[in-house]
Amino acid sequence: MIPLRNEQAFHERFMRLKNWKPRDPGKASAKLKVAPFKFKPFSHKQKQVLTWWIPGVSPHANKNAIICDGSVRAGKTVVMSQSFVMWAMEMFSDENFGMAGKTIGALRRNVIGPLKRMLKARKYKVRDHRADNYLTITKNGRSNYFYLFGGKDESSQDLIQGITLAGMFFDEVALMPKSFVDQATARCSVKGAKFWFNCNPAGPYHWFKTEWLDQLERKNALNLHFTMRDNLSLDEETIKRYENMYSGVFYKRYILGLWVLAEGVIYDMFNEELHKIPASQLPDRFERYYVGVDYGHTNATVFLLIGELHGKLYVVKEYYHSGGASSGEEEATEMSKSPSEYAEDFIEFIKGYTISRILIDPAAKGFITELKKRGIRNIVAADNDVLPGISAVAVALTENILKVSSACVNTLREFGSYVWDIKAQERGEDKPIKKFDHCMDALRYVVYMLLGKNKQKTFGRVVGTTAADRIGALT
Repeated sequence: MIPLRNEQAFHERFMRLKNWKPRDPGKASAKLKVAPFKFKPFSHKQKQVLTWWIPGVSPHANKNAIICDGSVRAGKTVVMSQSFVMWAMEMFSDENFGMAGKTIGALRRNVIGPLKRMLKARKYKVRDHRADNYLTITKNGRSNYFYLFGGKDESSQDLIQGITLAGMFFDEVALMPKSFVDQATARCSVKGAKFWFNCNPAGPYHWFKTEWLDQLERKNALNLHFTMRDNLSLDEETIKRYENMYSGVFYKRYILGLWVLAEGVIYDMFNEELHKIPASQLPDRFERYYVGVDYGHTNATVFLLIGELHGKLYVVKEYYHSGGASSGEEEATEMSKSPSEYAEDFIEFIKGYTISRILIDPAAKGFITELKKRGIRNIVAADNDVLPGISAVAVALTENILKVSSACVNTLREFGSYVWDIKAQERGEDKPIKKFDHCMDALRYVVYMLLGKNKQKTFGRVVGTTAADRIGALT
């Protein structure tokens, strides 16, 4: 760590943030090839994030860490990443820093892209070494190096070993394993190093809640809780729209920003009077068809045919074969079938329909092979990221863009019996009980692909902004 240059002038410059107004971004970055970042006025809480580390200005400058938790779309990430770089560039020179997301791809999309535009508008020079995943940032004769990491699983800690860091920024830390965060913080051995965390809430027993938020004094950390009201770039209509998207545990976490248990029925917003449609009243044809498949060798196998029409999804029909039913949720009323037999059933199931995509768990390799032997090519590996998928289905139900045919009796039954695993909650994990989940898994694969995973999809354009944009708040 190096002394502040012209300390009084530095303090005065940051004190002016109290009356900060956005500059004309066109003037700030007229030579940029990318679109200039459009700065908005900072809220009081965002100004706290920008200045918390400044000696002589902030009463929290002696803290080792800052934790910003709270609702979606609260403006945490943008201001934290900007402040992290400002701190690094004012306090250090020729040092290494770390920035982590759940994956490097997510970090680049959610943090690095906007950050580069902000920094260039503020006259920082940014060189992105994409092949090696680090940035060189320079201003006023000082340069520092910002290495990018993904913290998606236990093996991620191996990638950060060995490096010496002067600070670490964690985007969506609640999605990262404890082992990775522990390893990353252990690398910050340079004098004056600090940690920066942001996240949306999970359960009250989540490791980050118990290890950091519940131990702020021991960790010498500052916690700032954000809601959408702290993001001045959101108008009232947008805030209300987000508030109306969620119910139950999702509302408490994503809107109120509370660390609460996920318990009871998962889709408590499901209402048969609203979401069930008589089979006789289904549209005659749809714009596109999709099939979600939950394949089970020793338990149930499910195919769901889902139609898309005018910004809504309809579960048109289902195939349900109980198989061995070894999960204990039901008795095996039917003999198990081989992958080739299930493939023949699938061909019969889709007869007469032009299917855009077939979503199957990639673990069902034998079944996928049998389908390909029969000329089925439009197979997509389903994303089995459970919680974001559940969130996508919950939003579709809350916004009433998902309907289920009365003929799909097993799907309707599972909506009422698909529940959270309370024992997993006590371990700090959000998981459903692995019972009565076969139709729910097949449905989740399709809905998440359309509304969550594929951000460019223009599904739902008839209801205002795209449903993909709305789900994008969670992923």
